[in-house]
Amino acid sequence: MESHDPGLQYGRTPEEPVNLIIQGGTAVTMVPGQQPIRNARVLIKKDRIMEIGPSSEIPFPKSSSMETIDAESAIIMPGLVNAHAHTAMTLFRGFADDLPLKEWLFEKIFPAEANFLSPETVYRGALLGCVEMIRSGTTCLADGYFFQDQTVRAVHASGLRGLLAQGIIDFPAPGVPDPKQNIHMGKDFLEKWHHFSHRITTGLFCHSPATCSKKTLRRSHEICREYDVPLQIHLSETEMEVAEILRAHGTRPAHYLDQLGLVDSHLIAAHGVHLDKSELKCLHEKDAGLVHVPESNMKLSSGIAPLEEITAMGLKTGLGTDGSASNNNLDLFGEMDTAAKLSKVLTRRPDATKAYQVLNMATLGGAAVLGLDKETGSLEKGKKADIIVVDLKSPHLCPMFDPVSALVYSAGGSDVKDVIVDGVSLMREKELWSLDQDEIMAAVREIAKKIR
Repeated sequence: MESHDPGLQYGRTPEEPVNLIIQGGTAVTMVPGQQPIRNARVLIKKDRIMEIGPSSEIPFPKSSSMETIDAESAIIMPGLVNAHAHTAMTLFRGFADDLPLKEWLFEKIFPAEANFLSPETVYRGALLGCVEMIRSGTTCLADGYFFQDQTVRAVHASGLRGLLAQGIIDFPAPGVPDPKQNIHMGKDFLEKWHHFSHRITTGLFCHSPATCSKKTLRRSHEICREYDVPLQIHLSETEMEVAEILRAHGTRPAHYLDQLGLVDSHLIAAHGVHLDKSELKCLHEKDAGLVHVPESNMKLSSGIAPLEEITAMGLKTGLGTDGSASNNNLDLFGEMDTAAKLSKVLTRRPDATKAYQVLNMATLGGAAVLGLDKETGSLEKGKKADIIVVDLKSPHLCPMFDPVSALVYSAGGSDVKDVIVDGVSLMREKELWSLDQDEIMAAVREIAKKIR
């Protein structure tokens, strides 16, 4: 990780130039306890936020080299953090809908991956996912899949920030036909990409406690500790998984992982639909992260995770979309709306899981789960300039009494007009700057013809 420029931590002098100014609008900073800033001004120098506050308190710099983004009638906020995705699965969007998870996975998705995934198709599918995420305001993603060299290439080309993990499973898998080589391939992936880019963090992704052996789980964890990177895993996604672990090991999934030594601050567990109180307590006490994935859980009829109980306990919690084959989009704005409302349905309490809580899960909370909260997830001086601007000119955002409520319950990904990552514009006024959307979509359509 890059070190901070001391000059950015302790303020600026009038002589220091800025590269970019975001001017006007309301800044929802996600700094704990800080109220939205009206008529805000954000000064960006290189890759970091130099100043943020009311325009009346921050002089407008005089520099011929600076650019200005007009955020009047808009919300300035941290870029969203998609804490659980399989980005290249855009290739299978709508391919196998309305099926139970086990049938969907073992009879449809695994065979399709075996037949159609290759370095080239994963690269194209990941690029399409990056386009979709940029357009809907995601600036940082956590991804686990196969042929992950290609996802690294795609995310790097897109300009996004990411935690990218090589998938590990004790079955023949794309790029790893011999399961005995899964650990070897994972370690090679870390060795190759570990210091590739300051925007990209690497890791390993064990598919689940039911599809990875004790040996595989332990060794994956050891390697992640060796490289000081996170280990991602699907955990307690279905009742069937819980029953299988109980039958095989005599304990529930989170406790099984804990017995193996996996539950620690490096662990990122996705789904968590059927975790009981003792398991949630175990994850919380050992500082593990949990990612809520409500729309995928709904679509595959996996169940409803106890989000109100999870957040009340203080567990590090992020929000994710899962892959497009089980969602079927990567729009984290829609995921926020669903997460908040579904929690109210489960608890039968309209005050359960308030808008600010799910917005935090999609920003600073998600960054904390990924171990990136010191760099991104909120708008404050010295942090990375990962920022989006949400246009408020649409009818469904008028009137706006509370910007946080508007972001969670009214806004959609299509309302995002500007996206900045690491101080670099990836989209301006809804025009992509980093990727060729038409070319990428055309390539994926050709791949889809073969899949069809």
